[in-house]
Amino acid sequence: MSIVTIRNVEFLNNPARFLDPYHFRVTFECIAALKEDLEWRLIYVASPGNAELDQELDDCLVGPVPIGVNAFEFEGSPPSPQNIPPEDVLGVAALILTGSYKDQEFVRVGYYQNTEYDNEEMKSTPPSQIQFDRLVRDISAKPRVTRFQIKWDVSPQGGTLTATGAATSAAVPSANDLEGDNSTEQQLNGTPSTSS
Repeated sequence: MSIVTIRNVEFLNNPARFLDPYHFRVTFECIAALKEDLEWRLIYVASPGNAELDQELDDCLVGPVPIGVNAFEFEGSPPSPQNIPPEDVLGVAALILTGSYKDQEFVRVGYYQNTEYDNEEMKSTPPSQIQFDRLVRDISAKPRVTRFQIKWDVSPQGGTLTATGAATSAAVPSANDLEGDNSTEQQLNGTPSTSS
């Protein structure tokens, strides 16, 4: 059982120019008051085969976190063009939002980002030199959520909590479908849904 559960991630500027900052709102629920802040990181992955090229775009601390539904807005810098191999600029990349408590990652929300030129002519015949000021990005609305069980130093009201380092992963139909859909809720909690 997790003390913190993400309810929604809403990108406030999608689609956008490639060089625009990322701006989004994260809504999460906390079932016990936390002693420490939550740390959130935004990571851009252009080359999945080479972790050294991953770019941490920004991070922020959120706290104190009270019991209940909480939300915050996060603005992250765009990726540095000079750190992306030219062959990995266009097409699909990954954007990852992680949540950690006391240096323990408890959730990872991954999105596909498609990057292309802003007009048909450049799409069909890309220039030999990448023109970053002409690129647009579009982040998919279907994230992949992975939860990690961690050692929380708090207990939910009226109960105890034990967690040992396991991870669960489930495809999420849409971050906007989190409310009122029991099958999605079960998948997000790591229990396979029995409905089709």
